[in-house]
Amino acid sequence: MDCLVREATEEDVKYSEHICDLIYESALQRGTGIARRSPEYIAEKMKGGKAVVALDGDRLVGFSYIESWGHGDFVATSGLIVDPEYRHHGLAERIKHSTFDLARHKFPEAKLFSITTSLPVMKLNTRLGYVPVTFSELTDDEEFWAGCKGCINYDILQRNNNVRCICTGMLYDPKASK
Repeated sequence: MDCLVREATEEDVKYSEHICDLIYESALQRGTGIARRSPEYIAEKMKGGKAVVALDGDRLVGFSYIESWGHGDFVATSGLIVDPEYRHHGLAERIKHSTFDLARHKFPEAKLFSITTSLPVMKLNTRLGYVPVTFSELTDDEEFWAGCKGCINYDILQRNNNVRCICTGMLYDPKASK
């Protein structure tokens, strides 16, 4: 597939609503939790140089973003989505690699983490050097965990005091990979 994968810019803000729709539709199709994000939140990531887009001409076909937590000690790679028509062609891996590189460039000493219910994302993370961890090894930033409120499984996380959910936590520690 000959799609362009690159860092998002302010010009890409026009895709924010479509990205939110793709994320929501994917959650419905998979029957799993994905925290909902607003178009404004997605636009903020694009304007701040903290997102990656995949384009087929002028058509947005994939997206992911990063967010720092704990004063930059942790960076979450989140929101990985690929348009259903473009899945199974390696595009998610290209987006994930670009998001990983973006996070490493902007926060070279930070631990990178991802929480997911998606087996393909777990496999991508493993190839990048992430390892499965308990949530206690992830950020303790309350604002991060508040972001899970948009997920249908938030009650599970709350019942377990933010230490267990149906998501798998994965961590890349740059110090451990040296």
